[in-house]
Amino acid sequence: MSDKNREDSSSERNAARFDTITPIEFTPTSGQKKGVAFRFRIKHFFILGFVMLAAGSGWFVLNAKSVYVQVEPITAQRELSGFAIGLGQRYLVLAGDYTISLTHPGYYDYTTTLTVTDEPAQDFPFQLEELPGLVTVQVSSSRGDIADARVIANGELLALSSLAPIELVSGSYKFEVLADRYLPLRRNVMVQGRQTLNELSFVLEQAWADVSFATEPQGADVFVDGQLIGKTPYTTEVLQGSHDLTLKLAGHKAWQDRFEVEAGGELAVPRQILEPADGLAFIRSIPSGASVTVNGQYIGLSPTEVALAPGQTHEISLFKSGFEAAQRRIQARSDEEQNIEVALKAITSVVKIVVAPAQAQLYIDGDLKGNANQKVELLAATQTIEIRADGYIPYTTQFTSRPGLEQELRIELTSLEQARLDATEPVITTVAGQTLPLFYPGQFTMGASRREAGRRANEDLREIKLERPFYLSNTEVSNEQYKRFRPGHSSGTMQNRSLDLNNQPVVLVSWQDAALYCNWLSAQEGLPPFYVEENGTIAGFNADSAGYRLPSEAEWEWAARTDTNGSIHRYSWGDNLPPPAGSGNFADQSVSPFMGQYIQTLNDGFAGTSPVGAFNVNERGMYDMAGNVSEWVHDFYGTQLSINSSVEIDPLGPSAGAYHTVKGSSWAHSAVTELRLSYRDFADEPRNDLGFRIARYLED
Repeated sequence: MSDKNREDSSSERNAARFDTITPIEFTPTSGQKKGVAFRFRIKHFFILGFVMLAAGSGWFVLNAKSVYVQVEPITAQRELSGFAIGLGQRYLVLAGDYTISLTHPGYYDYTTTLTVTDEPAQDFPFQLEELPGLVTVQVSSSRGDIADARVIANGELLALSSLAPIELVSGSYKFEVLADRYLPLRRNVMVQGRQTLNELSFVLEQAWADVSFATEPQGADVFVDGQLIGKTPYTTEVLQGSHDLTLKLAGHKAWQDRFEVEAGGELAVPRQILEPADGLAFIRSIPSGASVTVNGQYIGLSPTEVALAPGQTHEISLFKSGFEAAQRRIQARSDEEQNIEVALKAITSVVKIVVAPAQAQLYIDGDLKGNANQKVELLAATQTIEIRADGYIPYTTQFTSRPGLEQELRIELTSLEQARLDATEPVITTVAGQTLPLFYPGQFTMGASRREAGRRANEDLREIKLERPFYLSNTEVSNEQYKRFRPGHSSGTMQNRSLDLNNQPVVLVSWQDAALYCNWLSAQEGLPPFYVEENGTIAGFNADSAGYRLPSEAEWEWAARTDTNGSIHRYSWGDNLPPPAGSGNFADQSVSPFMGQYIQTLNDGFAGTSPVGAFNVNERGMYDMAGNVSEWVHDFYGTQLSINSSVEIDPLGPSAGAYHTVKGSSWAHSAVTELRLSYRDFADEPRNDLGFRIARYLED
């Protein structure tokens, strides 16, 4: 059938199916239109829920953050609190705090808080910590288990227990196994963690050998390293190494030797044939200390003990200086001791001893013999003669008397005071190079008479007694010497001429600077400081100190004005003006271009300071006590009068004051007032014509 015929047939069947239409009754309402009623059914709940879920899911997806939780090991179990969508190791979560728990067999559990921020993608890596491994240790030897072995891992002693294994963190360990009488064992071991059972086994090797000892005759005591271990014949275990062996048997000579032991083997010490013991002789002499010979061989000094071969006759001789020689013959017997005592006969002579002072005491070989002035019987031998007396240096000598000769010993002791004086250095040199001669001063008159030309009111006459010996530098302190204390100091210039050359006297220093220099110099030589310092400032002084200081005004004037005959001079060169050539550096023709007053008859060649020590010395060997620079002295400035002609002893000036005293003229002075040695000035500030010299007391 064709397609067209088939379509026609189908149309006819469909038309036949709907040919009959049956009507139904219809009654309209009274003018009202009937509405359609809606009922909320269960399916509507599902539809609504789906819509809300879809909306919520969409919101969550839009606001969720991608969190990547990376855990090592990767197979660890993860548990994240709160709402999260897990995608393998990645989660979709909202921003906020979450608790995450990580677990894995063989690792410690780990719980922490994740703080998720607003970043779109965030990574959180974690590394779980392995649980330690379980370790058991068995220590044994060829003889079985060793219960008292000590096992050390990486330097720490392990507390092993047979009840349970110990825990060790995984890793490489250096094991050391120690046990008495066994060789140490060291091994590197890799311990597996994660509660893995690591069963370790160590086999130690013995550190001894079986050693046998034998003697003839038998029964000798065997001493190894000084410890008695048995009697021969004897076999025992001896640790490896070198050992001392002693074999002793009564009536026989002891035998000693060393032997070496190798671990794990056996050793038989060769059989020793013990010799009969020597006889012993204890030899004494009266007096003791005699030389002893046996059969012509020197043995030592008496008392002494000597071993003698048994069954023989031996000749014993004793010799001591001052005594006759003595001999004895003895028969020695094995293992028997004999006591031999010999009284030596003295050889003496009489010696006369004469000593000053008369009260001295005599000691011979340390024994007091009474007053030293006597005739004494001395041995014809060298003896120690000592003479002692209070207040004197003891005298000691080795004296040998000569029998048959008349001998006399004359001794004069030296007093302690004289010895001290003899030992005193007459001249000392400081570490800075100053030379200081020692002076033993005396009494003199300071100041000047009212009738003396040029005298000032502050130069009152004073009676002074200087009892303490003192050292005084014969030159002023130079720039070079001062700069060892203060390297940055400069003495400046004057009229374009340098005052800062090394050998020129230091100037532009205050009294404090000078005193601090003295303390520094004392410290360099280990002397106690004379001046008391507080925060770098001089706050006082210790008059008992032998440290360096400035000379007192009285010491300065004594050294400047007196001579060895006790005379007192007005000027450093004598008593008359003008100063002769070579007497000092004063204001003379050399300063005429810039100074109005000067000595017209003199030209010393220096317009300013000259090198220290460039001119003639005075009677005391002092340079520049006049001229060159004026000098700081120790004293505060003040006026002191001698009352009723009283004598001042070692004066150090007023206890306080605003100024310090300055002594001596300088290169800037030419008037009769300043050139006089009694001239007194004062200052509180540095000047370019003011320096200092140093002094110190002789140590008591």
